[in-house]
Amino acid sequence: MGEMPGGERRVPLEASVLAVEERPAFSRQLVSFATEPGDRIQAYLLIPRWPRVTKKASNGQTPALLCLHQTTMLRKAEPAGLDGQKNLHYGAELAERGYVALCPDYSLGPSFAGCEGTLFDPYANGYASATMKGIWNHRAALDFLQAVPIVDSERLGVIGHSLGGHNAIFLAAFDERVTAIVSSCGFTTWAKNSADGRREGDISDWSHSGYMPRIRTAYACDAARMPFDFPDIISSFAPRAFFANAPIHDSFSADGVRDCLVAARPAYASIGAGQRLQAVYPDCAHDFPPSEREAAYLFIDRWL
Repeated sequence: MGEMPGGERRVPLEASVLAVEERPAFSRQLVSFATEPGDRIQAYLLIPRWPRVTKKASNGQTPALLCLHQTTMLRKAEPAGLDGQKNLHYGAELAERGYVALCPDYSLGPSFAGCEGTLFDPYANGYASATMKGIWNHRAALDFLQAVPIVDSERLGVIGHSLGGHNAIFLAAFDERVTAIVSSCGFTTWAKNSADGRREGDISDWSHSGYMPRIRTAYACDAARMPFDFPDIISSFAPRAFFANAPIHDSFSADGVRDCLVAARPAYASIGAGQRLQAVYPDCAHDFPPSEREAAYLFIDRWL
């Protein structure tokens, strides 16, 4: 992924509210904030109505989640509940349950070319991967959440599907402020990666400019040469809470997800945190069905 940027890229958020929509269960604000010199991103901030909040701490503050979208031109609008697949409106659903939710744009790479707003070229700005730029932006999004007056800055989570599912994992790997992680259809082991019908172990789909080109240039898309794998990352989360939704017909092999969870369980068990590691395996394809989302929300209720 390349090096994590240092303090030289940190800038004041200079946040602004661009629009507000009042809903029965929450207020949905279109916001903008700076992530580094020359770059800003937009997000939807969903703030629940006080009478509906069930997650307030004794100090009156509320836990919050970063809600990351899949690869879609709709970007932040989908998890915010404005468009797209109902099964991926998890930001709006979490706000209805009483959580503060922030749904940011992931405006990186060719998948999002032509979207409204300015695209930031991570490679022209010194990044070795778009993945690392995404992590940097999502860390800035956590900064933004911690600056929201009603947010309990000690109770921050992340949830995402597909692109958002692995970006949730990557963010948590680099930022321990995230204490609860939900990844839907976001990962498998490198050895069992077989997207788009390619043979198992073909990880070339991770090597384009929207992800990590060094997978090709430094490791020849060879799973055996990779310096990390998802079992390593998930093991490193212990004792933080981790939930995976892994459909058995997904392009991300559910068997590989099981391998990851099996590998991570000793790390969790050794510190008495076994209940903080959970996975579900629905009989469907690349989706986040209602029953599995409810299981994820109950998991968040328990551990965030």
